Amino acid sequence: MRRVLRAAMLAGTALGWPLLAWGQGLDLSQGGPVDVTASDGIEWRQAEQVVIARGNARAVRGGVTVDSDRLMARYRPQARAGAAPAPPPAAGPATAPDEALGGGSEIWRLEAEGRVRITSATDVARGDRAVYDIDQAVLVLTGRDLSLTTAQQVITATDSLEYWSQRKMAVARGNAVVVDNAEGRRITADTLVSYFLDGPGTAPSAPRPAPPVAAAGAAGREPPGSGKLDRVEAFGNVEIRTPTEVVRGSRGVYSAATGMARLLGDVRITRGDNQVNGQEAIVNMRTGVARLVSAPGARVQGLILPNQNPDQPGEPAAGQPRGQGGATQPATPERRSR
Repeated sequence: MRRVLRAAMLAGTALGWPLLAWGQGLDLSQGGPVDVTASDGIEWRQAEQVVIARGNARAVRGGVTVDSDRLMARYRPQARAGAAPAPPPAAGPATAPDEALGGGSEIWRLEAEGRVRITSATDVARGDRAVYDIDQAVLVLTGRDLSLTTAQQVITATDSLEYWSQRKMAVARGNAVVVDNAEGRRITADTLVSYFLDGPGTAPSAPRPAPPVAAAGAAGREPPGSGKLDRVEAFGNVEIRTPTEVVRGSRGVYSAATGMARLLGDVRITRGDNQVNGQEAIVNMRTGVARLVSAPGARVQGLILPNQNPDQPGEPAAGQPRGQGGATQPATPERRSR
């Protein structure tokens, strides 16, 4: 028998964010009652202030659904606006779970284990384990096959995947990958921080605190929102691939709106057998035009192996100086400095 617990548990409202600011995202910090269902029963531990649902467990709130093998909802007495959370009540006579989780209680943490899947109208997140801190409006996914899929991009990682719903930010750690389907871009790094724009028709967001991750090349800039991908900040072993080239560096920033990427530190641009190296690069991912910038006192290095010109062997193509386009180079690769 499938057991159902309708818990009128309120989320912490101290943040004061408007619900429309992340209307279709995975935000469990706003909404009405939480409906918890399970096939193997629901356990209520009054002393620990936790409700545990087992077997095809599901929690639904405000258009967001959490499915897993096991689901734990931690609650506390509801605090008045502007007041600190009330301490746990002293042990007393046991009451029914529905009474304990009424209007006087609020959920402050949800934990899901085993085949976790969190969905909204537009987004899907997956992992082995998920923890949602409602006070911070932060979802942390761990385990295998971590992914966050939105309407325009897919984010994956091996160590952890964080989703800051009110800051419009996702942080992927460990072999992190962002695939921008709208632009056909693939970005990989040790850590990727993705920022999103507000979707159409959403209300303006309230002022937000600075993000917890240092932003490369965006000091003092506020995260711009959620919905469509705005930019990606990459840290460690950064790699951006296009159909014609691969750009690598130590850290970088990619703008989805402009298709421009800026990479810093041991930058290498590889196109076929050709490679150029420098300390900084500005790459237009739409046109394929890359500009390398050397460090002070250093020179940009390159290994150039242009294609043969089948019409005029040994000579440049029409209108091109030797060393560009279809021009022919000596059989032995020549290292050059520019």
